[in-house]
Amino acid sequence: MSRVGKMPIALPQGTEAAVSAEQITVKGPLGSLSQSLNGLVKVQNDNGTLKFEPADESREANAMSGTLRALVNNMVSGVTKGFERKLTLVGVGYKAQAQGDKLNLSLGFSHPVVHQMPAGVKCETPTQTEILIKGIDRQRVGQVAAEVRAYRSPEPYKGKGVRYSDEVVIIKETKKK
Repeated sequence: MSRVGKMPIALPQGTEAAVSAEQITVKGPLGSLSQSLNGLVKVQNDNGTLKFEPADESREANAMSGTLRALVNNMVSGVTKGFERKLTLVGVGYKAQAQGDKLNLSLGFSHPVVHQMPAGVKCETPTQTEILIKGIDRQRVGQVAAEVRAYRSPEPYKGKGVRYSDEVVIIKETKKK
């Protein structure tokens, strides 16, 4: 059995999970998230503890039990604490400004770049060169951060662009004559 799938999930105080035949819904102080269930995994809710077991002895059921357990664990931590991703702008004249559900970026193009935030994801700009993307859905927060980074990903010669705050960009040496 999957090592990840064997570990039960303890629901924190103020968080509840509802398991039906086709989906699991987790509600917490920050909101609620739902995930569709796979027929290869059995989910049990034992008084605040979620347990995942493969339905049969196949490799697919074993792998899916670990996958579903990881997804539900991210849902539980999302509705209790939330997720955030921090981006940094490196470059002369590069700046960002959050206005409601839009993120205005000035990235050295001849036009400003405006990124519309999806529902459930918020962005903040503590400084002009820092962007904080927050939300309860880990996949959505990571996807929005990747989309913003893709407007001007860091180039290898000067390191200019939008990068994750913990990202290390290896600078290449220029061509010598």
